[in-house]
Amino acid sequence: MRNFLSDKVVNLKPSGIRKFFDIVTEMEDAISLGVGEPDFDTPWFIRDEGIYSLEKGRTFYTSNSGLKDLRKEISNYIQRTQQINYNPDNEIVVTVGGSEAIDICLRAVINPGDEVVIPQPSYVSYEPCSVLAGAKPVIIKLKNENEFRLKPDELLNAVTDKSKVLILPYPNNPTGAIMEKEDLEKIAKIIKEKDLLVLSDEIYSALTYKGRHVSIASVDGMKERTILINGFSKAYAMTGWRLGYACGPKNLIKQMTKIHQFAIMCAPTTSQYAAVEALKKGDEEVEKMRQSYNQRRRFLMDAFKKMNLDCFEPYGAFYVFPCIKEFNMTSEEFATRLLREEKVAVVPGTAFGDCAEGYLRISYAYSIDNLKEALFRLEKFINRLRVS
Repeated sequence: MRNFLSDKVVNLKPSGIRKFFDIVTEMEDAISLGVGEPDFDTPWFIRDEGIYSLEKGRTFYTSNSGLKDLRKEISNYIQRTQQINYNPDNEIVVTVGGSEAIDICLRAVINPGDEVVIPQPSYVSYEPCSVLAGAKPVIIKLKNENEFRLKPDELLNAVTDKSKVLILPYPNNPTGAIMEKEDLEKIAKIIKEKDLLVLSDEIYSALTYKGRHVSIASVDGMKERTILINGFSKAYAMTGWRLGYACGPKNLIKQMTKIHQFAIMCAPTTSQYAAVEALKKGDEEVEKMRQSYNQRRRFLMDAFKKMNLDCFEPYGAFYVFPCIKEFNMTSEEFATRLLREEKVAVVPGTAFGDCAEGYLRISYAYSIDNLKEALFRLEKFINRLRVS
């Protein structure tokens, strides 16, 4: 019998995130600081709306692009937070999480031979989704000394006549880096000059700790060449509800909706009704969670300073990205030994790109008590390494 598997799929590397957490689930007294998932429950008023929709029998398909009421609320949300106007009728599509939006965006615009420019370290799905869409990924290696922000010269050096899409992953997973307005304005000039489309993944936009998040779509001349992707998983603690959205020019959203139509039909109906309520009434709850994450962020940065562990200060998402190069071992070796010797799970930086060797992703979407215990164990571990 012949081999029925696709070479393209077989050659994809599996995600480097899950490995350690399959071990953690079977390890007694282990603490995981690796999963990028809020430790808060979905706010009750959001859950209640989901329950109510089920009680009312609202279990049918919605339109392919999503509930009209939800698209209106998304439009309102983007307007009040970013001062960008998106027409809910033809410039917004509701997706199964932000991850589906990334996938269908790339599939809608890529032709064979096109290049997708991807700054790394960054979310694990960008590179494989680009490959599956038929593109060649072109990697920009972001630098610690630049706080992992994308610099104009780095973008210029990466762009060729085959470049079509720039993925802009800010606030960033795994580094927690942000791009401020002046940063975005500098790279916007190059984007327009080189005639690129931007896929702006803003799933952590509500979780910023230095001013307010600025979308590149709000920069002059950028709305028409940006697909803005966001969702409900992180800000509203709704990971399991699997709901995201994409906003952009109607000609692009139309083609993305076509793929979504054939592959998915529509996002989960119950989740959509709950999301309407989240956008209408959720600002206060999001702010409470943001403040709690910020407290934990400051706690970790202070702890790293006391243990002389190098880590730039991140201002977004809920991750820190400490450097462990002083210990002369790979990120995978460090993470493996930390798990075995101290029962603390973190993610090797290399899960987010080869250029992240020598770093770890640590999530602070956990209780202060868990963070305190994990940091106590981490300090014991690195103290042993320093005297060995």
